Amino acid sequence: MSTTNQSVLPTASRQDGRYPRPQLMRAAWADLTGVWSFRSDDEDEGLGSGWASGINSHRTIVVPFPPESVASGIDEPGFHPVIWYERKISASDLDAAGRTPSSTRLLLHFGAVDYRAKVWIDGAFVGEHEGGHTPFSFDITHLITGHEHRLVVRAEDDPVDVTQPRGKQDWHEDPHAIWYRRTTGIWQTVWLEAVPSASIDYLRWTPNGIAQTDVTIRFRGSIPEGTQVQIRLRSDEYDEGLGWSGAAVARGAKEIVVPVPVARQRNGQAEQELLWSPEHPRLIDAQVTLCTADGTIIDAVSSYLGLRSLGVDRGVFLLNGHPYNVRSVLNQAYWPDSHLAAPTPLAHRDEVELIKALGFTACRIHQKIEDPRFLYWADRLGLLVWAETPGAYEFSPRAVGRLTREWVDAVERDASHPSIVTWVPFNESWGIQHVAEDTAQQAYSRALTDLTRALDPTRPVVSNDGWEHQNSDILSVHDYEGDGSVLAATYADETARARLLRGMGPAGRRLLVGGAIEADQPVMLTEFGGVNYQPGAPRDDAWGYTSAADGDDWITRITALYDAIRASQFLAGSCYTQLTDTMQETNGLCDADRSPKVAIERIRAAVTGR
Repeated sequence: MSTTNQSVLPTASRQDGRYPRPQLMRAAWADLTGVWSFRSDDEDEGLGSGWASGINSHRTIVVPFPPESVASGIDEPGFHPVIWYERKISASDLDAAGRTPSSTRLLLHFGAVDYRAKVWIDGAFVGEHEGGHTPFSFDITHLITGHEHRLVVRAEDDPVDVTQPRGKQDWHEDPHAIWYRRTTGIWQTVWLEAVPSASIDYLRWTPNGIAQTDVTIRFRGSIPEGTQVQIRLRSDEYDEGLGWSGAAVARGAKEIVVPVPVARQRNGQAEQELLWSPEHPRLIDAQVTLCTADGTIIDAVSSYLGLRSLGVDRGVFLLNGHPYNVRSVLNQAYWPDSHLAAPTPLAHRDEVELIKALGFTACRIHQKIEDPRFLYWADRLGLLVWAETPGAYEFSPRAVGRLTREWVDAVERDASHPSIVTWVPFNESWGIQHVAEDTAQQAYSRALTDLTRALDPTRPVVSNDGWEHQNSDILSVHDYEGDGSVLAATYADETARARLLRGMGPAGRRLLVGGAIEADQPVMLTEFGGVNYQPGAPRDDAWGYTSAADGDDWITRITALYDAIRASQFLAGSCYTQLTDTMQETNGLCDADRSPKVAIERIRAAVTGR
């Protein structure tokens, strides 16, 4: 399919949620998702047999859905370590991408391909990428010389290689325990974009207090002498503009401070009107323009940002300088018919609206680097997000290198989203199973946590969600105790806090290892609940941490757990497991199709206590 070629820049904070890169938007783009040719390559013969020039297959797949899924039209959940795709790039695609005489470069973008991708145009090798959750792009200008071209993609995803960051994707052929069916190959948008020879390539917004924001801008191509970059900020409430800044640029990247004078003119409560929060998700639109010394526009993009501050202090989580109790839900972000890929772009909006309607102010995206369009809706509608890397399941130099590279790319991609308030590089010691005693694994955990801080010093970092923390800004605990009275005793008061941190944790794992000391960090219960309840026909393989007899019993159990959390004198936040049923895990608040298991008002009352 192709988008409509527009002549004006979209308003980034009020986009429709389809654009695949929501914080750097141009007027035109071509969406290449839809029906492609498809071929499995279980014997890995395609490279030697010339498939790069054409895969010669009558089978089709609906991109961006993985071949294991029903939505793809393939629906083959078994092991297929190598798969191939093919699609024609037509003249209408090129026109929709914004190709004009002044748009001299054509970029081919992939949102995510799991795990390793190689790309060809008309048999000519374009490039390759490794990392199943992060975007990549190629300049294909030199290969686009006519009106129609053949795009071929080879995706390689070893189903049993546990050095690959894979998250909840199972290495068994059939799902077992808490792992699910795999997502192989393309699972986010493939798209084309035409840009000038000198263009804006990357933006990163970093709020710096209420009165200004820092922006890092990277450029593509050769920048003419005398080129200026200009940034203008505005919001619906201030049509005359919130701030302006400009600077001369030469090459590479530029860091600019953009003042927000309106904020300086306010004091006391009034300045809070500009701040982003779940209750008031105020976004500020930005237009970034690259122009010559005489004012001729070379390139222009629209973006948005949110002004807010984060911190931890004296046992609490701080949002905009004030204590904020995090009420979160664990979201596997997995769909029954499309796996890691959302069934439609607007399903991301529906997901955020559902989470908020259930009474939550936050979600923890579990073992997945989520599509940027979900983050856009979290920004726009007001939902805090804990961003977490998909784990590998081996400790080795190869696993360390792979996870670190992908995590660095993820932090760089998502650092501008105001909704993201916490980074989580490890979960439950996955990939560092012996971190309690192994000094090498301890060094890796500390190093990746500190690397995350080096990449982004503005957000708290959880070193290892659940247990066995070292240099963590938040001490998170996983506890699936099903009895509300027992949970209340475990988290009652400061005496209970000291006992928890100095002893063994609820899962028989220490909370602090490697000589780490408790330094008044906030303590949060970031996995609890997981109560199994199936309103319909029960699954034979259904799984939960505890089970309820019926809907009334289920709500009573959940309410008792939340009552225990609300009674705690020290918990700074919580995260219920989980939002939806996911395959054999039937412990969701909603079924796999996102329907609440009882009236949503009853769930919200249990979650909020109101």
